[in-house]
Amino acid sequence: MATPIADMPVEVAQGDLETRYLELGDMAIRHARVPAGTDFGPVLQGLPNDRCPSPHWGIVLEGSIRLEHADGTIETAAAGEVYHWPAGHTATSADGAVFLEIGPVSPMRDFHDHAVRLFS
Repeated sequence: MATPIADMPVEVAQGDLETRYLELGDMAIRHARVPAGTDFGPVLQGLPNDRCPSPHWGIVLEGSIRLEHADGTIETAAAGEVYHWPAGHTATSADGAVFLEIGPVSPMRDFHDHAVRLFS
């Protein structure tokens, strides 16, 4: 099954921030466009340890994202790089970013439901 990104359901739309989310079988896909200065910390508050509960595999299409993992290590994923982020991370994007990530449905849905409640 192929789905154009523009046809994926909008998860969150707040100004220049837009995420789209789709579940396919046992995996979920998120396409995100985040503006410069984005801090994911506030949207993660209320989730376990105030961090993302899902592992992700993906690619940064534009810009970069700075990750802080649960163990305190920090890494940056930039445009053209693929990544794996284990559960328990938080992130910021100084310059803005566009990325596509895939993860297991259950923890991806946990974040999805949380974000939708926050932005409704």
